[in-house]
Amino acid sequence: MIWVDYIAITAGALMLALVMLQSSQDDIGSAFSGEKSDLFKNQKTRGLDLFLMRATIVVAVVLVVSVVLSNNLPR
Repeated sequence: MIWVDYIAITAGALMLALVMLQSSQDDIGSAFSGEKSDLFKNQKTRGLDLFLMRATIVVAVVLVVSVVLSNNLPR
């Protein structure tokens, strides 16, 4: 394994953690009751949710770049 492989593994684990920490925008109760409330659907993301969303995007880009580099670098 080369250094890019370790970056890809770390980015993958970090991506998994970031996605699991994000809160869901959907309510499971409305799926079973048939109720559809659009009152709070257009709120801006703020605080921790905004940080987690941006961090997930950055880690996803790092993961894709490291996997592409890992496949193209000589071993």
